[in-house]
Order: sequence, then C-alpha cells, then structure tokens
Amino acid sequence: MPLDINQIQAPIEQDLEIFEKKFRQSMKTDVMLLDQIMKYIIHRKGKQVRPMFVFLTAGTLGTINEATYRGAALIELLHTATLVHDDVVDDSNYRRGFFSIKALWKNKIAVLVGDYLLSRGLLLSVDNGDFDLLKIVSTAVKELSEGELLQIEKARKLDITEDVYYEVIRQKTASLMASCCAVGAASVGVSAEIVAKAKLLGEKIGMAFQIKDDLFDYGDAEIGKPTGIDIKEKKMTLPLIYALNHASWSEKRNIINLVKNHSENPKKVTEVIDFVKKSGGIQYTTEVMKRFVQEANEILFTFPDSAFRKSLHDLVQFSIERTK
Repeated sequence: MPLDINQIQAPIEQDLEIFEKKFRQSMKTDVMLLDQIMKYIIHRKGKQVRPMFVFLTAGTLGTINEATYRGAALIELLHTATLVHDDVVDDSNYRRGFFSIKALWKNKIAVLVGDYLLSRGLLLSVDNGDFDLLKIVSTAVKELSEGELLQIEKARKLDITEDVYYEVIRQKTASLMASCCAVGAASVGVSAEIVAKAKLLGEKIGMAFQIKDDLFDYGDAEIGKPTGIDIKEKKMTLPLIYALNHASWSEKRNIINLVKNHSENPKKVTEVIDFVKKSGGIQYTTEVMKRFVQEANEILFTFPDSAFRKSLHDLVQFSIERTK
C-alpha cells in the first residue's frame, strides 16, 4: 500500500500551517515588483519536504519551538535563492512545471531576487541570534556550490569515478538534507553529538534521494523528468558509471563518444540507456540506494520511539518510492 503524504504529516500538521503563515510573512516586502515575485514563489512551492524533515527531526528529539520555525524558514529561503540562481546558470525556463523566475522576469531580476532571498535568510538568523543554525545552513550552501562546480569540471572530461560521484551528490543534494535534520535537532537544544548524528541521518537520506532521482533518467517518460535528460546534459550518474566500469574498452570508448558528441540525438541517447540497462547498472544503483536507506534507518532507530520518528521513517520511504 503506497504511503500517504497527509498521514506522514499528521504529527506536524499544525506546525506546517503555522510555518506557512510565518514564511509568507517573512517574504513580504514594500517593493511592489519584489512582492509580486515573492507571491509567485510561494504559490508554486512543492510538498514542503524540507520543512517536514526539520519539524519531524525536532519533534523526534525534543519540543518544536520558535527556533524550529526560523530554522525551517532559513533553509527554505537559502535553498530557494540557490534554485533561482541555478535557473539563470542553466538557462532554464521551467522549474517543477512552472515558468522559472528567470523566464518571466529575465536574468538581472532573477539574480537580484536570489540575492534578496539570501539576505532575508541571513538577517532572519542574525536578528534572532540563531548563529548555530546559520552556520549549519551556510555550510550546506557552500558545499552545494562546490558540488555543482565539481560536477561541471568532471562533465568536461567525462572521467568521473564512483567515489567522485558520491562526493558530488553528497555536496549537491545530501548536504541540504543533512542541514534540515541538523537544524531540526539544533533548534531543540540537544547536544552537539546528537546534532552530528542527525546531520549524518540527513546525509544518508539525501544520498538515497539523489540516487532515486538519477534512476528516473532510465525510467518511463511519464515519471519524473524526461528520459535521458542527464545524458543530454552530459552528467555522469551512477547507472552509467557502473555500466562503463564493467564494459570492454571498445564499448566504453563508443559510449563515451555518444555522450560527449551525440547527446542531442534521441536515438544515440536511447542507445546509451539500453547499454546501461543491459549491463546491470539499474539493478546495482537500486541496491546502493537501498543501502543508504538502511544506513539512515539504523541511525534513526537510535532515537526515541514516537509518532514523529515513525513519520520520519515513513517520509524516508516515501522519498525513495516516489514516482516523480
């Protein structure tokens, strides 16, 4: 039976409603154009997965309080800032099926909006003395940028190894999920040791989450992103890395040539996808994803049992069972 997001949210339903009001308030501005853009951003927000991880971790380890709300808002503000900037860097006109800020208001405004969101997040923490939370989230944003640049560097040569892949996704995706759980823990005043454990929990979840995302590239077009988009963008993900590592020299040379020089050709992209599927890349990647989930659960089950912990466990499962 598939997991229901509403049931997972049940222990923090009221907290999410309060958070939504506080977050809307934190986005208000006297500049009419900016206020219009902020309303657009709020309108197209997704399932609130990141705030859910913050609140469920906080509830598992202590009592949700004002610092928890501010921590969740800080993560949303800084993460949204990076997404707005990403759409400029990637020249992307869409974000989750909606027009991007860059598409509607052009590059200059998109960059300034990203800067504004970043500054709102910083001020929210500084004004309330949440320096521990600010350090956690700022470290994640730094790692996110490093991960993006490492991936760009490796995409030029297509020489990424499995170890480098794990480092890229740890920085690009897992660092943000790690900061959600760490912020949730830190906001309820637990020891530095428990905050570190919560951070590692989030990192394992983030690794599994990104690997699931990479598997979508080899699925059907109806689920998630269009099939083969990572290949078109010359991104070396785990299924392809595994397949190349277990290919003959001539096969490897041929596939790398297709990715490097023919990634715009749908037939060639299909050829790469078929090669990955035949070589067991999907099965291997799925097993790796499950291993990260198992490692996350081992950490999670060291925390006290509660409705919050159960929902946190279910949210991890929901993240890897999702179809988009």
